[in-house]
Amino acid sequence: MRALIQRVTQARVVVDGATVGEINRGLLVLLGITHEDTPAQAQWLADKVASLRVFADGEGKMNRDVSEAGGAVLIVSQFTLYGDARKGRRPSFVQAAGPEKAIPLYEAFINGIKALGIPTATGRFGAMMQVELVNDGPVTLLVDSK
Repeated sequence: MRALIQRVTQARVVVDGATVGEINRGLLVLLGITHEDTPAQAQWLADKVASLRVFADGEGKMNRDVSEAGGAVLIVSQFTLYGDARKGRRPSFVQAAGPEKAIPLYEAFINGIKALGIPTATGRFGAMMQVELVNDGPVTLLVDSK
């Protein structure tokens, strides 16, 4: 699994003109899933995302996780994180898991974040989405479960 994590002051996902997920301060997580991923990796990645100390403490140092900062997490499925653009001009997405594999792991990741008591919003798996965000910092991290 891959998570592209962005610290945001606000973010939302729009599908067909309607907002389906929205947060204020927190983390936007674009989540990619590949064929070899497991439920254990989904839980590991959820724990990792939740515990990342990327929010400022009283001294301005990145020392607080999303929960300590009073933030939320917006999770958006993003199969293109497994796109391979090394050859040609059209990316290959053969490393991205299909819906039958990806949906249960996407849901396991969401449930892992929710189980930690963090307010959580999501996009809509498989939908054409518009993701709007204000990146704070900017802070952007790529975390891979392998």
